Parts: sequence; structure tokens; C-alpha cells
Amino acid sequence: MSDVPADYRDTLDLREQIARIDRAREEGQKLSAERQKLTTEEQKLWSEAHKLDAEAMKLRRDRAFLPWTVAAALLGAGAALFAAGAGFIKLIGG
Repeated sequence: MSDVPADYRDTLDLREQIARIDRAREEGQKLSAERQKLTTEEQKLWSEAHKLDAEAMKLRRDRAFLPWTVAAALLGAGAALFAAGAGFIKLIGG
């Protein structure tokens, strides 16, 4: 058949199979590293989304309380002006 001895051919086949296995393992390790990187990125994005949701809820709450805050500030300012006016009137002797 061939001038190459059978033992040598078997050794070549084994080396070829070992090389193929090594390449497959290396590719698997690359894919595993890529998957880990993507998982880490996904966790960062979920964290960012959670932070943005919390901020949006705070803004909605603040917007709901805004009219009450303005009303309280106006009442406080009115009371302060009334007190200042009463003090002024008392000062001038009225």
C-alpha cells in the first residue's frame, strides 16, 4: 500500500486527533471567556436599568408633590408677609 509503516501512520492520526482536540478546547475556552464577558456586561446593564427606574420613580413622586410644595411655600410666604406687616404697623404705632 504505502511506504509509511502502519505504526507511523497511527502516530500521525493520533497527533492529528490530539491537535484537533486541542483546537476544540481552545475554541471552547474562548467561547467561555466571551460568555463570561457578556454576562458581566448584562449585569452592568441590569444594574444601570434598576438605577434609572429608581430615578424615574423619584421624579414621578416629586412631580406629584410639586403642587403641594408650591402651596405650602406660598402659604408660608403669605404668613411671613402678614407677620411683617403686623410688626410694621405695631412699630409705627398703629
